[in-house]
Amino acid sequence: MARTYVVTGSASGIGAATAKTLRDRGDRVIGIDLRDAEVAADLSTSAGRADAAARAIELSGGVIDGVIACAGISAPIAKTVSINYFGVTELLEQLVPALQKSDAPRAAVVSSMASLQANSAELVAAQLAGDEAKALEIAETFVVQGPEVGYITYPSSKRALARWVRRESITPTWAGNGIALNAVAPGTVITPMTEQLLATPEGRAMVDANVPMPLNYHQPAQSIVDVLVWLTNVENTHMAGQVIYCDGGADATLRGDDIWSWSD
Repeated sequence: MARTYVVTGSASGIGAATAKTLRDRGDRVIGIDLRDAEVAADLSTSAGRADAAARAIELSGGVIDGVIACAGISAPIAKTVSINYFGVTELLEQLVPALQKSDAPRAAVVSSMASLQANSAELVAAQLAGDEAKALEIAETFVVQGPEVGYITYPSSKRALARWVRRESITPTWAGNGIALNAVAPGTVITPMTEQLLATPEGRAMVDANVPMPLNYHQPAQSIVDVLVWLTNVENTHMAGQVIYCDGGADATLRGDDIWSWSD
């Protein structure tokens, strides 16, 4: 049976590939992006998120079966936290009433293996507290020091998002309503956002030093799409709060073979 999906970032990259895959199998997709989408909206602002949610719910007829949040940027600017964290979490929260009306509601977001990289604990905490103004203020203190320092906004936004997924997935709002909420953390994906960086030997060397991918190297967007689609399928009845590192082995390389000793 066809399902109704909301896909953010649907005009390019992983979002576009996700929307195409869903449509090709017969599902209905309501895309959200700055342009070239069913809903044109700016997810970097609270007003834009509210408008996007309202219009997506209206277009869906009030029932949404799945939400896949792909919209995001990797830039040494403060707005990165607004798009990557608040643009995901605030929109998802506003779509919960429509998800509740589905017989098999699911949600998945795109995190990143950058969630394992160095980040600002203060910036992560501000995001998790829902204080966007403070998060932007903290982010700006890094941005003004130049792009190398300002890049910390990206891993900080993805760390906060991964923690939000784990925290919220088991609450009455999500698990209590039967909504499976999970995340996929890609490694280096070949998209328009990364192709310029990967175009030079120096760029590739820098990327590979931070994201070692022993299995099949840099990945196509479809490798992430397939996981996102499964997570939001009817068949996913019990996976909740997982951040799945579909990253060519980067997580296993960086964190090693023991991620369990914390409980010993």
